[in-house]
Amino acid sequence: MAFVELKGASLTYRLGKETTLALADATFGIEKGEFVAVVGPSGCGKSTIMKLVTGLMPATTGEVHVAGQKVRAPIKGVGMAFQNPTLMPWRTTLDNVLLPMEVVEPHKRRFRRNRAEYVEQAMKLLRTVGLADFALKFPWQLSGGMQQRSNLCRALIHEPELLMLDEPFGALDAFTREELWGVMQALWMEKRFTGVLVTHDLREAVFLADTVYVMSRRPGRIVMTRRIDIPRPRRLATTFEPHFVDIVHELRDRIHQEHDV
Repeated sequence: MAFVELKGASLTYRLGKETTLALADATFGIEKGEFVAVVGPSGCGKSTIMKLVTGLMPATTGEVHVAGQKVRAPIKGVGMAFQNPTLMPWRTTLDNVLLPMEVVEPHKRRFRRNRAEYVEQAMKLLRTVGLADFALKFPWQLSGGMQQRSNLCRALIHEPELLMLDEPFGALDAFTREELWGVMQALWMEKRFTGVLVTHDLREAVFLADTVYVMSRRPGRIVMTRRIDIPRPRRLATTFEPHFVDIVHELRDRIHQEHDV
């Protein structure tokens, strides 16, 4: 069994008497340590997959399994990063990164006694993303890209086996976004967590993922699975190579077919 597995998973939203089928019969697996991206038209159910995998919402039909266990409630040990960094403005960069260690067991009960150990762990992550010199700065003293780097560190500090990324770079300018692709790749190559990225950016998907899943219009279905056969580490120059560009066009053409349906 794959580390993350969806078997005929569907989700219907209910609002009063109205129902909306957001995701239909999603069936696919993600191997442990694999990085996948999910792309598709707006409103196709990409974020719905994240809700099902993390247990934030139960599947209406079908099953979802993570680490061999059926998902029946919000799962533990998952890291999450969203489009907006959601850093606490009254906490320094370091203290924002350390926050999960203060609230997630078994770290919560050990935090005060072993704070120095946790601080060093956080500083190692901050050094990896080039933020060691900003550890004592507050969010308002950081650029948007720095805030998102801090957000990634916070999502990874408790060393989750699964990292869910919902448009994490969508609010950033193009140059910062591309820079953070490299940061994200470096973190994944070091930690080898299982990563699930939801994005509208096809270049981002191809740069970061081992496999890209293309979804149909709502109700969302997986209509294409594309393995990314480009060696790592990938660099920004890689995005201009013909094979990379061909894959992006292949994905774009498949998504355009959904718009034309």
